[in-house]
Amino acid sequence: MKRVLCIVSSLNAGGAETFLMKLYRTFDLNEYQMDFVVNAEGIYDSEVKQRGGKVYTTPLRTEHPMESFWALKNVVSKGNYKYVLKLCDTPIGVIDVIAAKLGGAMRVGVRSCNASANMGLAKRTFCNAVRPLFNHLLDYKIAPSELAARYTFGNHEFEEGNVKIINNGIQFENYKFDETKRNDVRKQYGIEKAFVVGHIGRFAQQKNHAFLIKVFAEFLKLNNHAVLLLVGSGELEDMVRNQAIECAVEDRVVFAGVQMDVQAYLSAMDCFLLPSFFEGLPNTVVEAQANGLNCFSQIQLPRR
Repeated sequence: MKRVLCIVSSLNAGGAETFLMKLYRTFDLNEYQMDFVVNAEGIYDSEVKQRGGKVYTTPLRTEHPMESFWALKNVVSKGNYKYVLKLCDTPIGVIDVIAAKLGGAMRVGVRSCNASANMGLAKRTFCNAVRPLFNHLLDYKIAPSELAARYTFGNHEFEEGNVKIINNGIQFENYKFDETKRNDVRKQYGIEKAFVVGHIGRFAQQKNHAFLIKVFAEFLKLNNHAVLLLVGSGELEDMVRNQAIECAVEDRVVFAGVQMDVQAYLSAMDCFLLPSFFEGLPNTVVEAQANGLNCFSQIQLPRR
């Protein structure tokens, strides 16, 4: 059996992590097994363990850089992992790549998660400086789109054909419209007769919820039966709740939290909005389109 160690921040319902879990569920566990290194607990931890996988917790690199580096090296070494996959969006991931190599990994790959990131001048300068080393150390480079490939690995690597584009596929049956689930969700929240504007995403700066609330507030002036259904959680949830209050729409916004049955919540919606500042290839839009929803998306081009 081949065991692959995947390095992620956590096994929560983020797009990249969810995509990994979709792949994991298709594996023949007699041939392949995925283990994970995380910095915090996540909703998929128990599923991984039920499938025979391992979940290792290491210190957060931004808070404890040296402890994180040595902890990752030790996981790779003690677990005798020869294949390692790192999820990241910038060459800062080179730190984990070096740790994995020093731990004995023979093949280390990176899968780009985004086509941009929140970085100041100093961080961008550092990324540009270490990108050649980052690319040199990698055995595999993977991205969900051309923009994500260019952003993480650079234009040269993409144009030389050194990045493998693997689009975010889905199992259609898991997301197609379901009338029964639609009625159940709408009844649960008392929004049976509403026009439901939907969004699925982590409450983080990238997803641009502040703009989403403002757009909805304007739409509500045109349709006073509208409801905004937000699925997800995150560090900025309280700020978004306050934004809804400031815009006087708090009684028309449903905060549904993290939900595992995405099909049900997509089916409950009448349209889907995604005003992100940046994305790699947004799984949620692919899933919403599979459900038959009209999707309205605004994604800015990457800044380097």
